[in-house]
Amino acid sequence: MRYLHTMVRIRDIEESLDFYCKKLGLVETRRFDNEKGRYTLIFLAASRDADRARAERAPEVELTFNWDPEAYKGGRNFGHLAYKVDNIYDTCRKLMDAGVTINRPPRDGNMAFVRSPDNISIELLQEGEPLEPAEPWKSMPNTGEW
Repeated sequence: MRYLHTMVRIRDIEESLDFYCKKLGLVETRRFDNEKGRYTLIFLAASRDADRARAERAPEVELTFNWDPEAYKGGRNFGHLAYKVDNIYDTCRKLMDAGVTINRPPRDGNMAFVRSPDNISIELLQEGEPLEPAEPWKSMPNTGEW
């Protein structure tokens, strides 16, 4: 057995790609439009895994866009997606500068949470050892749910 992907439903392709690709840094590896089923599947991989995902299907996120409007509720009951990052502080700063709310700041230099436009919780973890706790992060309160 081998892990392939996690699927999340999205409301808006452009808004979701802006978040996952431009802000979070994932890379689109492939896309399928299914006329009969009336949906689009967009597969994304972490930048370090993109080439491997194209060649041998490394773990990916599958964004599913149903062409017929549908309201998706919950998000949090899905759980979360998790990614390791080179520098948790730089990543959170970049996301904040792009207008993303840091729901759980990296007060410990190790872990943060943000949410996608469809309310999916995204966990960001520091690669290697936690960074030394630093401001403004160590004093920053949680915002909303994470």
